[in-house]
Amino acid sequence: MIASIPDSLDLEKILTVARDAALEAGKVLAEGYAQPKSIRYKGEIDLVTQYDLASEKIILTRLKSSFPDHEILAEESGLEGPKSPNRWYIDPLDGTTNFAHGFPVFCVSIAFEAETDSGPQVLAGVIFDPLRQELFTAVRGGGAYLNDNPIEVSKESDLRRALTATGFPYNIREQPEPVLSRFRQMVLQAQGVRRPGSAALDLAYIACGRLDGFWEQNLHPWDTAAGALLVEEAGGRVTDFSFRPFRPDFKEILATNGHLHYTMHHILGKDHNDPPIDQPLYKEEG
Repeated sequence: MIASIPDSLDLEKILTVARDAALEAGKVLAEGYAQPKSIRYKGEIDLVTQYDLASEKIILTRLKSSFPDHEILAEESGLEGPKSPNRWYIDPLDGTTNFAHGFPVFCVSIAFEAETDSGPQVLAGVIFDPLRQELFTAVRGGGAYLNDNPIEVSKESDLRRALTATGFPYNIREQPEPVLSRFRQMVLQAQGVRRPGSAALDLAYIACGRLDGFWEQNLHPWDTAAGALLVEEAGGRVTDFSFRPFRPDFKEILATNGHLHYTMHHILGKDHNDPPIDQPLYKEEG
């Protein structure tokens, strides 16, 4: 069921501003990719560079100029703006550790959420990979796109032939279980598991069929809001590990092409001290 969007919202303008902000911020990241970086540690393995900050400043400036009455939650700046039912989620550089090491997997992620008759919902999302010049966009009810071409999730329904992805939270050294147990379960049953290091891009890759399933925990709204909308608009399914319909404030996410959702949920939801499932529910109906 598609939520009723408030008449006061111009989603075309919202998407255009988000797209332009992502492209401008991404240009800064692309230019800085091969340059020396000033690295600060927010945690033991949680980095921030001057390019995270420069990218975020560009995005904030554009959003505040176009929508001064909107609330903004950005990774580096936190919550800004007046209290409002209209909220932006910004990750100016998703994949900072990759970026800092010269590993070419990172992106800009921007999402817009508003109050609807079904409660708060993400209505527009943009993910931009500046090195590959790939711009993923979605508006709720309007489909998902890559560089203005429609995209859709894969049709794979057998986990043994599926390529999946995950990420490890920054506190994994403090709480390695059940992260490693879930990883072990999936490695033993999927055709492949990747750990690219950018949750937003992982979700975009689900949306365009490059990946079949993705799961991660201890995430933030700026990591997942845009990507989750992309997956849904591309025909996939997004929940938490308990099968609840996903919201950006949830700390865990399971996103799939829909065909593999129950199978992956069955694996992720097990007692992770158990041995691997003997007879996984590979094939799914529908």
